[in-house]
Amino acid sequence: MSVPFFSGNAVMEAVSPHEAYDAVRDAFVAHARGEWTMQPKLYVTNYPAGDFRAMPALGGGHALLKWVTSFPGNPARGLPTVTGLVLLSNADTGQLEAVLDAAAVTALRTAAAGVLAADTLCRGGATSYAVVGCGVNGAETARMLVAHGVVPSVWDVDQARRELVAERLGARVAASVEEALAAEVVVTVTPGASVLYPAGSLAIGQHVSLMGADGPGKAEVAVEELGRSHLFCDDWEQASHGGELAAGVDAGVVSRERVTELGRVLAGDADGRRSAEDVTLFDSTGLAIQDLAIAKAAVAKAEALELPRVEL
Repeated sequence: MSVPFFSGNAVMEAVSPHEAYDAVRDAFVAHARGEWTMQPKLYVTNYPAGDFRAMPALGGGHALLKWVTSFPGNPARGLPTVTGLVLLSNADTGQLEAVLDAAAVTALRTAAAGVLAADTLCRGGATSYAVVGCGVNGAETARMLVAHGVVPSVWDVDQARRELVAERLGARVAASVEEALAAEVVVTVTPGASVLYPAGSLAIGQHVSLMGADGPGKAEVAVEELGRSHLFCDDWEQASHGGELAAGVDAGVVSRERVTELGRVLAGDADGRRSAEDVTLFDSTGLAIQDLAIAKAAVAKAEALELPRVEL
């Protein structure tokens, strides 16, 4: 028996930014309605070096298992932060149908979730967009914004990297990190090692999709800012234990009643932004149902691609 293997390039060739966006949106809605299911991700930690994550999901006739890593110190070694594999199986027979590069799947679904949340929660008429963090996932986020007709400013601590991403994608390099963080709509895609928004820094009407703090001890925004913002997340169980909101929960600032899952807003079961003055924050921890959406979209294109096969 053999199954197709999607390299990172093959995943990107198979799934366009628009297809990724639509697939992830549909997955959020299916999960909110109970049609797609998943368990909170399991962390196997080796801190401070990094961690391994096991992420299962079931929906749309398929089951998925993602085994993926996050080792923030790897770029200094010339290695990627995220590596791993996605296994996609037929939910009716249990047969493995495809193996995919996890880093590419992660980049697509991270970008889709961040931009989708921004589109859903930002105030009408917003004109300034920024992406902070130009690693693989941040660059893909900028690419998705450009594909949707937005020219974002980009910022990264690495000058060469931010300039390369801007030139390659048709974005603009922000004059400073302060300029990027002050945009009306911001997607932060950093390792979460340091707070980007200290107490009192969020502007009235601003929206920020917080994509970097996806594990214990990580944060891109101060706890005080969680207390004065309208809060959204991808999944409460994950976010309250290992996401941006976890510190707020520990501090007693964030409770379940204060947080709305994005899927419920997209499904029409909950309200999003309440007014133009609302400060909205979206905490993304990364969901297996998002990976499932991207994997299914890629596999639908398998016959059109010349893919190597993995012998089992």
